Amino acid sequence: MIITRFTLLFIVWTLFFAGIIAIFSASSAEILDLELDHSLYSSVMKQAIYSLAALITGITVYRVGYKTILQISPFLLFIFTLLLLGTLIPGIGREVNGSRRWLPLGPFSFQPSEPVKYILLAFFIHEYGKIIEKKDLFINFLKIGGKCLVPICLILVEPNNGTVAVIGISLIVLCFIMKIPVAYWGAPLAICLVIGIAFASQLPYVSARIKVYLNPELDIRGKGHQPYQAKIAAGSGGLTGKGPGKSLQKLSYLPEAQNDYIAAIIAEEYGFIGIFTLIFLYALLALTGMSVAIGTPDPGGCYLAAGITFIITFQAFLNMGVVSGLLPSTGLNLPFVSQGGTSLIANTIGMALLLSIESCRVLIKTLPAFNKDGIELSSVNRL
Repeated sequence: MIITRFTLLFIVWTLFFAGIIAIFSASSAEILDLELDHSLYSSVMKQAIYSLAALITGITVYRVGYKTILQISPFLLFIFTLLLLGTLIPGIGREVNGSRRWLPLGPFSFQPSEPVKYILLAFFIHEYGKIIEKKDLFINFLKIGGKCLVPICLILVEPNNGTVAVIGISLIVLCFIMKIPVAYWGAPLAICLVIGIAFASQLPYVSARIKVYLNPELDIRGKGHQPYQAKIAAGSGGLTGKGPGKSLQKLSYLPEAQNDYIAAIIAEEYGFIGIFTLIFLYALLALTGMSVAIGTPDPGGCYLAAGITFIITFQAFLNMGVVSGLLPSTGLNLPFVSQGGTSLIANTIGMALLLSIESCRVLIKTLPAFNKDGIELSSVNRL
């Protein structure tokens, strides 16, 4: 329906422009406070360039259509697995704060793990659809899981535990929606969890984040600085906030706030009303996206729409959970709001696929239906 498409576009554009305002407020204050040799508009201009790239990519994906994306998902996953491998190779990938997640592209950078979140969904749906009627379903299911595990392990090695968690939980949700027997994926999931926890426990920064989460005051000038200052920012906003541009925590108290902690600045400047509006928009996106999934007659489109909706809204929940102190730091940004080019492009691709699914649903519903004698049926009997 036109209303559904308008609602999705309205939500995305509202979130994006709210993010642009918050990014300018946070980044320009940091530039002035630290007397950095940057333009006040550098972060906004960079985000605007990424938004143009995201818009072009989104339109292209929309025109290609979700069915084609499902069909070529094995090829896309192969390409992006190679890109993930490239991030780990010294001289090719770029290391930032101990993580190798980026491929340099001149003055910009590209993070392959962001699009992989959606490509893995499409790949899983496409491959499982091919084997569901075959014999040895369990063996073939394990083969699909093994192929999915390769890029997941590469993301884990970067390390990028937050993205791995989003991918893993989204695949579990997909298994429930697709009614895949728990016996098929329960045991492999338990094994992967044990291996993942054992691997993560050996990483110093993971244990440090957990300790900081339980007691930020233990490292108030180190790992606990951002979570602690984020809670101060969110709490000081009150009901209506301090007003646009009047945040104090962005003045070096909360460094790089325009990234993962942008919600803290919004809470400080616009208060509970601002954060409530933000949560309402994501909740409306979840409701609209799931309505697209439920109303789609094509199973592949239904599963993909549900998966995309879950990824975006679940990531928003994790990000705001970290900002409020309910969850430990995950390194995940706020979809469509935080500064981050690859994330913006990837989430726009997700929304383009969702709009493509909605368009196909409307097309199917408006096509005339005929009986076996070639006589057009009434609209009551149409799909």
